[in-house]
Amino acid sequence: MISDDQQTSTKPVEPRDARYKNSIFTVPNVICMGRLAGSFVLFAFALMGWRYGFVGLFLALSLSDWIDGKLARWLHQRSDLGARLDSAADAVLYAALIGGALILSWDLLQHDLVWLAVGIGSYVVTSGAGLWKYGRVPSYHTYGAKLTNWLALIAGIFLILQWSVWPMRIVVIAVTLTNLESTLITLALKSWKADVLTLFHVWPTHKQDIPKSEVPAEIENDQA
Repeated sequence: MISDDQQTSTKPVEPRDARYKNSIFTVPNVICMGRLAGSFVLFAFALMGWRYGFVGLFLALSLSDWIDGKLARWLHQRSDLGARLDSAADAVLYAALIGGALILSWDLLQHDLVWLAVGIGSYVVTSGAGLWKYGRVPSYHTYGAKLTNWLALIAGIFLILQWSVWPMRIVVIAVTLTNLESTLITLALKSWKADVLTLFHVWPTHKQDIPKSEVPAEIENDQA
């Protein structure tokens, strides 16, 4: 049987979502825009040496990522535009985090630049795969990505406050595995789709194990 989450992530846009499909100023999109703008303020805090202000704003911006996703579902305002905007806002936020960490915690981070390079490199690879195949960056929002976001929140606080570098190393491993899964999803799909929860949802062998009547039409056509 396909779970409700699987059906939600692969079926066409619901009727109540359709009227927001091309809307820019929906509630979740406005929150994403706020996170995008706030990320530049976050980096400014790092330049000014405001360590605790940086941590407080990073915490607020990270939680906004969880809030906008919930609101998009509760208000039935999901859209491909919103998914792309959310991914862009997340990328800018974590770029600001990395830049801020290099400024505020250089003494702690300077011996772990290889770890940072691995994480950034894995993101470049999965983004490059999406651009090569679809002409746009993937916005899958997988379970792995959601877990990694929470780990990154913890690691960011530990790093900026100079408590420990180990949470960052754990996050790099999680980020690399998540980006590997995203790259495989890109290879499995024939057209760009948002909100694919796991590779298991789109892998051809998984579809064969599901009764035909239960396979969402969108995935069935895509894998044909």
